[in-house]
Amino acid sequence: MRLRVTDPAGLGVRTTVELTNEASEYHNEFATDESGLMVARRLPFGVYRVRIEQAGFAGFSEVIEIRSAIPVHADAQLILPSVTTSVTVPAAETLIDPSRAGSSNTIGNETIVRRMTSLPGRSLQELIQNEPGWITEGNAVLHPRGSEYQTQFVVDGIPLTDNRSPGFAPEISADDVDAIQIYTAGIPAEFGRKMGGVVEVNTLKNAEPGWHGQVTLSGGSFGTGGADGRAQYARGTNVFGGSASGSLTDRYLNPVVPENYTNDGRLGDVAVHYEGDVGASDRIGVILRRGVSAFQIPNEQVQQSAGQRQTGDNAETIAIASYQHVFSARALGSVRGMVRDSLNELSSNADSTPVYADEHNRFREVYGGAAFALHRGRQEWKMGIESDSTFLHEKFSDTITDASQFPVGTPPAFSFQGSRPALEQSAYVQDLIRLGNWTVNAGLRWDHYQLLVNQNAVSPRLAVARYFPRAGLQIHASYDRIFQTPSSANLLLSSSTQVVSLSPSVLRLPVEPSHGNYFEIGGTKALAGAVRFDANYFRRYVSNFADDDQLLNTAVSFPIAFRKAVIYGAEGKIEIPNWHRFSGFAGYSYMVGNAWFPVTGGLFLADEAADAKTQLTGHFPDSQDQRNSARLRVRYQLLSRFWIAGSAAYGSGLPFQFTGTAQDALSEYGEAMVSRLDFARGRVRPSMDLGASAGVDIYQRDRVSVRLQADVENLNNRLNVIDFGGLFSGNAIAPPRSFFLRLQSGF
Repeated sequence: MRLRVTDPAGLGVRTTVELTNEASEYHNEFATDESGLMVARRLPFGVYRVRIEQAGFAGFSEVIEIRSAIPVHADAQLILPSVTTSVTVPAAETLIDPSRAGSSNTIGNETIVRRMTSLPGRSLQELIQNEPGWITEGNAVLHPRGSEYQTQFVVDGIPLTDNRSPGFAPEISADDVDAIQIYTAGIPAEFGRKMGGVVEVNTLKNAEPGWHGQVTLSGGSFGTGGADGRAQYARGTNVFGGSASGSLTDRYLNPVVPENYTNDGRLGDVAVHYEGDVGASDRIGVILRRGVSAFQIPNEQVQQSAGQRQTGDNAETIAIASYQHVFSARALGSVRGMVRDSLNELSSNADSTPVYADEHNRFREVYGGAAFALHRGRQEWKMGIESDSTFLHEKFSDTITDASQFPVGTPPAFSFQGSRPALEQSAYVQDLIRLGNWTVNAGLRWDHYQLLVNQNAVSPRLAVARYFPRAGLQIHASYDRIFQTPSSANLLLSSSTQVVSLSPSVLRLPVEPSHGNYFEIGGTKALAGAVRFDANYFRRYVSNFADDDQLLNTAVSFPIAFRKAVIYGAEGKIEIPNWHRFSGFAGYSYMVGNAWFPVTGGLFLADEAADAKTQLTGHFPDSQDQRNSARLRVRYQLLSRFWIAGSAAYGSGLPFQFTGTAQDALSEYGEAMVSRLDFARGRVRPSMDLGASAGVDIYQRDRVSVRLQADVENLNNRLNVIDFGGLFSGNAIAPPRSFFLRLQSGF
């Protein structure tokens, strides 16, 4: 948004402009320059309330809409206070976006700043799982609407389609994020490849003249401590910024037994960025980021007694460059490119049991994309092309240390090394059409994928919405055709001919991309001008449904696939952006997910291979089939500088499979853990986590602020089992009662 503020004579006014969008939790203030110009970048699409209060002039308030990447130019002429006028723009005007065609959720800066403190490595994941339809399995792996490893993060316009959970990638801290936009239906055609859910993350702050920044210190239970700092300097159209963070904890991954054996984690991250105008119509940007994490793999009791120590290491280096050109007031073009190096390692000591495993995987990804946006009358066109080449390198070896845990014929040692490029290209076009109170978003996407298989797909997308202004109600419906590529993690290893030697009985099938159809219908209603209620019903039909399995008894996972899956459910969410002294949300989701035999892709050994060859019909609950999930957080501003909050999270329990009996599990894991399992139903018993927070603004003056927040999580101190997968693998236990403090200073 480019807004010029002038006085009655047309001269520029230096003042402060307030922008608010309740639908996206956006609230910010901007200063105009000597000419009265204010520039606000990276605004989420929607309706914004513009408010100006300037001494000597009457108050100004107006609504402006942002619909595309093309800059919106507007004028605000202030009038003298002697002129009687009354302009009222209620909050309800921005509570619902009347032109939003599909359903999406936004996590704004206020929610990010006042979130509950997280253990290192999972601050983003814990924010996202508050949205209906999203759950996390062990180690904070996100699963949107029953999908396995099909979450796509789009960071500063660049898609990252690999697993971003703590065990697989360094963290991008929530303190480094300005806003998050989440799609699970009505997904624009510009997004593809990983389509369970799309999470757009913007790490760049709006530029304010001079130096601005933030320093955060945190610490608490499990020996957890962290420091995070960022600073930005803006002069004219040039913006320079940087950030650095480090953290440590004794509970990095979810332990497999309540004792929390061997679970240290250390993380670090540093980033720098630059943005600036080149002439009147061109803007360039550069972002460099480096992140590392080093951690231990949690032991269960037998492994701890044997003296096992397994460690994991992740490292990631990202370089992003962008260029934007404004052709006219109606047309804009952009080009983005990225080079990324990623490393994942697993190491074991000689006492590891039942297998000593080492893994050294790395890849280099080269991404390029170009887009063109055009405004024409009632239409907002966007079209683009993408190319992504990922050069995979895998190295794995193992030595069996306890042969009794494996079928007869399993070789005592195995090694693999392989390299291959994964090539993906795409093109898309989409059109956002506004016809009065109707909005239509129609798109078409083409994808090509080549790794172990070579496939093309054309995916239509359609979202339609109708807004009823008098009722404060919007109804929407959407259809998404999806083409999503399999996870590349250990795909070369699991598909190689060498794995045939691992067992006398082997089934090895190429893992093909998933194809599917997503349907959703829902509505959004404004209540009392201060509350927003969203409700959706969805169904998903997916062929070659993606899942994952583990190699032998190691922490090495690889993709598999089943013939099809049907996932359906309903979601609801009530949000209070700001009502008197209250703010918060309550969300609920009901979901049923089933997958059908036979298996259509992946590696299966020994008994698994025999079962996969004979099990040709029937279905089973997919591993994310948690029927009921609910989350609540309410904040109350008790005093002008002091607030309190309460939260609750409930899950009805995920399915599990255990090859032994309940008595076998009891002897291995103890009464406390087994009591949280329902062997008759094959499900983990329901979880409940109550939390409480309090915050105080210690100092607030001019642009300097200091605030302190205290959090208590799992206040009820319940043993919440997330996953139970059997001996040596697949278990995950949530933290017990824990305490955290976070001190944050902004300038």
